[in-house]
Amino acid sequence: MVVQAAAIITSSSHLLFSSSRSLSRPSPSQLCVFDSKALVPCPSSTNTSKKKHGGGGLKCMAVSTASEAKTKKSKFEIQTLTGWLLKQEQTGVIDAELTIVISSISMACKQIASLVQRASISNLTGVQGAVNIQGEDQKKLDVVSNEVFSSCLRSSGRTGIIASEEEDVPVAVEESYSGNYIVVFDPLDGSSNIDAAVSTGSIFGIYSPNDECLADIGDDSTPGSNLLVAGYCMYSSSVIFVLTIGKGVFSFSLDPMYGEFVLTQENIQIPKAGKIYSFNEGNYQLWDDKLKKYIDDLKDPGPSGKPYSARYIGSLVGDFHRTLLYGGIYGYPRDKKSKNGKLRLLYECAPMSFIVEQAGGKGSDGHHRVLDITPTEIHQRAPIFIGSPDEVDKLQQYLA
Repeated sequence: MVVQAAAIITSSSHLLFSSSRSLSRPSPSQLCVFDSKALVPCPSSTNTSKKKHGGGGLKCMAVSTASEAKTKKSKFEIQTLTGWLLKQEQTGVIDAELTIVISSISMACKQIASLVQRASISNLTGVQGAVNIQGEDQKKLDVVSNEVFSSCLRSSGRTGIIASEEEDVPVAVEESYSGNYIVVFDPLDGSSNIDAAVSTGSIFGIYSPNDECLADIGDDSTPGSNLLVAGYCMYSSSVIFVLTIGKGVFSFSLDPMYGEFVLTQENIQIPKAGKIYSFNEGNYQLWDDKLKKYIDDLKDPGPSGKPYSARYIGSLVGDFHRTLLYGGIYGYPRDKKSKNGKLRLLYECAPMSFIVEQAGGKGSDGHHRVLDITPTEIHQRAPIFIGSPDEVDKLQQYLA
């Protein structure tokens, strides 16, 4: 007898096989389990009641059909960021070029995550000795992370212009086959926390190819009208990549076993309200009276007997990620020292506002929607209050 196909399970007591010659083909809805010496097929439905098989210990078990199996998800099934992006491309949500750009960003984040974890070992802690365009001391990892991000985006061959917190002006990509997408990023947000091993992150936004706001600041474009993709990667106890392509917010965690980002949360929705506020209260005396009143009221236990909880890391990515999951409000307002706030509109405020809106939240400068602000310069700063919709609305009522 010739058996054309056989699958042997490591257990010595069972064998699964099929044959198209001497043996009749088992029904696709049946699974045959044999003792190691019983090489016979499952009986058909017509002769099951007529024949009895002995000695071989034959057992036939009904299994789900192909259509039923599709609806069941294996506990071993995982979806990587690459696979998820390809599905979005197949359904026409994004094009192939955007898939490549996002993939190149994820690769940069993997490299930065490794650098952050080995910072003290590789002597990458401390100050580089230079000052960036913001007038801030550059950490060693700021410089290296910026190079990593820029290199990955250039090599993708699908970016036309890149703009970074660490660069004075936007940089046109001159490599061959360069594309038209405009990518803005803060390569390492919260780098002042590096030496203390506190969570940090990277923030990015991808603008449409026809966007003029970076090449010719001063037109009528706004970040919200041209922002296609926004996301961040948080380097903490785990490496988390949060992304929106304008169709909800998705979270991927880096699996160190595979070296891949794996989908862990789908369609994240921020709670409508929350009891956590995240402000740098060290600047309290520099705030205007309306904002002080708002903060004072949050601390008042009131009828419930329980005030809001204060949580502040000093890393936008870390503080925002907690707010996204637990609800509440994050704020970095203008003050007497920073008239326009501290965070940058194009590559910090706008991407984070895009993400929170996709999750059902709000991003405001205290009076207007962040994504409606028209930029006037690349490194323009803006105050920001971002989080649960009810909490942002409440703050705007105080500042009105």
